[in-house]
Amino acid sequence: MKGEFVMVHSGINVLFEGSNFARLMAGLWTSIWIAAISLIIGLAIGTIFGILRTLTNKIIRFVLRIYLEFFRIVPTIVLLYLVYYILPRTFHVNWPATWMAVLAFSLWVAAEFSDIVRGAIESVPKSQRESGLALGLSKIQLFRYVLLPQAVKLELPATINLATRVIKTTSLLLVISIMEVINVGQQIIEANNQQYPTGVFWVYGLIFILYFVLDYPLSAWAKKLTKESK
Repeated sequence: MKGEFVMVHSGINVLFEGSNFARLMAGLWTSIWIAAISLIIGLAIGTIFGILRTLTNKIIRFVLRIYLEFFRIVPTIVLLYLVYYILPRTFHVNWPATWMAVLAFSLWVAAEFSDIVRGAIESVPKSQRESGLALGLSKIQLFRYVLLPQAVKLELPATINLATRVIKTTSLLLVISIMEVINVGQQIIEANNQQYPTGVFWVYGLIFILYFVLDYPLSAWAKKLTKESK
């Protein structure tokens, strides 16, 4: 019984064996920067697409609607496979795996955020639009000074929730051999399985804590903003 306790307790040592902890932190950093850059690019493109979806042009609205539905229907793991394996062969795009992941995530974020922007703009009271036009504002000025500033407040909680989803979904990057935190954790477990048979508990426990520390504050912030807006 005492030997079993020592074995379980010693499993935590796998985290500090050699450079294991530093490798996990490096893997976490890979997940963070891919998520951050994807969000920056995706939010910028999504804002443009969201504005275009509020226009009266039916063709533009239809094309962007199809774009949105494609990224909603196709699982993210399939999207990663398409971008990583199919795109290079078809269009001879030879980017590193990390930047292929940024491309896939950016396109996904742009699709999701376009619907958030569209919904937020259309939620601005009609009287605000009419007042702006009555003041002689052009359509561009109406968007810039009236609709977008109000839409930002409405879309912020949904945007934060989207960010948490992107961070969590970076766990799928292991399928295209990116050394993010899950992939690093798997390698550490396999390499130390004989010496630390309970290491899997400690490695995945730490990964759980790391994701929780990243996502929980964002989730709590989104809930607070949602309550304040009611």
